[in-house]
Amino acid sequence: MGEGTGGEVTETSHIRKSREQVVIRPNENLDPCAFVLFGATGDLTRRKIVPALYSLHCSGLLPDPFVVVAFARRDKDDSAFRADMKQAITEFAPQLSTEGAEWESFSARLYYHRSNLDDSEGYKNLGIRLAELDQEHKLGGNRLFYLATPPDNFSEIVHHLGEAGLNLTGDHKGWSRLIIEKPFGYDLETAKALNQELASVFKEDQVYRIDHYLGKETVQNILVLRFANQIFEPIWNKNYIDNIQITVAETLGMEGRGNYFEKSGITRDIVQNHALQVLTLIAMEPPVSLDADSVRDEKVKVLKAIRRFELDDVARYTVRGQYGHGDKDDLVGYRVEEGVAADSQTETFAAFQFSIENWRWAGVPFYVQAGKRMPKRVTEVQIQFKAIPEVLFARLGSGSLKPNRLTIRIQPDEGASMEIISKEPGPQMNIQPVRMDFKYGSAFDTPIRDAYERLILDAVRGDASLFARNDEVEEAWSIITPILNSWHNLTCPLFPNYAAGTWGPEAAQKLLTGGRGWNFPC
Repeated sequence: MGEGTGGEVTETSHIRKSREQVVIRPNENLDPCAFVLFGATGDLTRRKIVPALYSLHCSGLLPDPFVVVAFARRDKDDSAFRADMKQAITEFAPQLSTEGAEWESFSARLYYHRSNLDDSEGYKNLGIRLAELDQEHKLGGNRLFYLATPPDNFSEIVHHLGEAGLNLTGDHKGWSRLIIEKPFGYDLETAKALNQELASVFKEDQVYRIDHYLGKETVQNILVLRFANQIFEPIWNKNYIDNIQITVAETLGMEGRGNYFEKSGITRDIVQNHALQVLTLIAMEPPVSLDADSVRDEKVKVLKAIRRFELDDVARYTVRGQYGHGDKDDLVGYRVEEGVAADSQTETFAAFQFSIENWRWAGVPFYVQAGKRMPKRVTEVQIQFKAIPEVLFARLGSGSLKPNRLTIRIQPDEGASMEIISKEPGPQMNIQPVRMDFKYGSAFDTPIRDAYERLILDAVRGDASLFARNDEVEEAWSIITPILNSWHNLTCPLFPNYAAGTWGPEAAQKLLTGGRGWNFPC
């Protein structure tokens, strides 16, 4: 929290025990299916996807029957792929045992299909193998395709799936769904083109655009915090809130991703998707229900209401930064990272002031900052309420009062805290902020699952609430693309303009006006 936090009030155990819990029951009427994984030998598969599938299997949350079919070009067979995935889980999910009946049961569900992504025969043979597995395992013809490949391969894979009839949009028995990883395009034009290509093969309700941030418990809890607690909704507006700050900070540099990041930058990599997704949940109106389209309808309305930037707005309401060498030997500058040009103009930090032009939020600035090589890895939202009149306490000589502040911590240390003003014990009227804190890790007995577990399970269930819709993606790009284009027409800052391990360039501090400042996480 910010400076001046004096105390901490935590939730007592008897309150925790009295809380009603809603849990997902194992195998709750889930359809059996084949999980077809493209990019099966890649890093994302090893680090996230297969460990998530195995964790769900160990918890009894996957449908039964359920099989995984890896589609990749390397010369392997079923047994080699199973051995590779065992090693991956040992390395990246060591809390999950790869010995005993659970692993034997899971590994027996793993299959490998060798083919190049551009080989149309490989997709026809995939269809044959899926039909065989349908017969062997009674899968009902249901297929869930996961595109864990570089975005350059998306169109190619989708085209071949359609050509081989694997999209199942006709009268075929069973269902077919497609999970596609970000980035969803490079700008508005390419996002529209990708959506059109997807629509030519799959119906929109078959497409699940995954953003792992939406699978995080604290992001999901934003809706519950706002709409299930009567104390918040009446004051969740311009009359009581002064400003809202969203911070997405990472301590890491490129870690071998320099080639990708050079083409992306922090704005495409983080702001266009993660940060704007969080912003929409904070700012949206109550949906009529919690079904997928009702929630996404309200999110799209927020994106439509965000004021688009002209060239002068970009110069005034955005800040770019790029990190240089820090005060430690391992904090090297961006331009010497592997895969980065020596004269790179790619931003590793960006800050924005957005305005939502609707009745609820008119006049409330939404500040968003995202950066690499920050002092702390943290994603959080800070809702700063307006200050009270100082008349009463000024007469008592208590000095300036800090406004109340609600902080939603998305990662790490998931939870939420509220700063209120309290009197210190003693004969004098001394007051200071104290913090009422809620932490997921200690408030619930249920462990926090990885975001990929929740999102994969929802795709199996056919629940698209936590996935981006085509119009949502395009609206987000319609906000960001003019900014990116304007940066090309404006003089670039003299990079690097902040040291690795600091909170970004000094210009970002000037973005906030009216006596406001960034509330940096300690």
